[in-house]
Amino acid sequence: MGKSIDYGNLMHDAMRGLIRKVLDGVKANGLPGDHHFFITFDTMHPDVELADWLSDRYPEEMTVVIQHWFDNLDVTDDGFAITLNFGDNPEPLYIPYDAIRTFVDPSVEFGLRFETQEIDADEMEEDDDALSPTEAEITPLEKAGADKPEGGPKPNKEAEIVSLDKFRK
Repeated sequence: MGKSIDYGNLMHDAMRGLIRKVLDGVKANGLPGDHHFFITFDTMHPDVELADWLSDRYPEEMTVVIQHWFDNLDVTDDGFAITLNFGDNPEPLYIPYDAIRTFVDPSVEFGLRFETQEIDADEMEEDDDALSPTEAEITPLEKAGADKPEGGPKPNKEAEIVSLDKFRK
């Protein structure tokens, strides 16, 4: 074991395990209720598999939505494979958990953001207050300003991922 505990990477592993468990449940039982996911991932990750036309169109990152139509969901310890519909064109994808940048379920105002900071080992030893090179955040999504009428349908709104950095001292 090194000089310190790498909480950033431990948190990443735990949050990726959470995503795996959620996707395992979806594979076994489908999406319950209004749940759906927005998953943003790094298309340059070496283990990502997607059609050439998609990687050309999204050369750095891509957000996919798992909601109404998806097929062939296969969940492994390292990532998941899924077929999604792009303009009436089903395309298979493989997304390793390490490539995921954000995972959001707006139906319950839940989101995860995986941040990577480039800090070399020498800088970390010099600065005791330096953050781990990677840190995962559980980010609660803020509610929209207006109160919702009781018993009425909830208005559609986009999920907002809030960084906790602004609250740190």
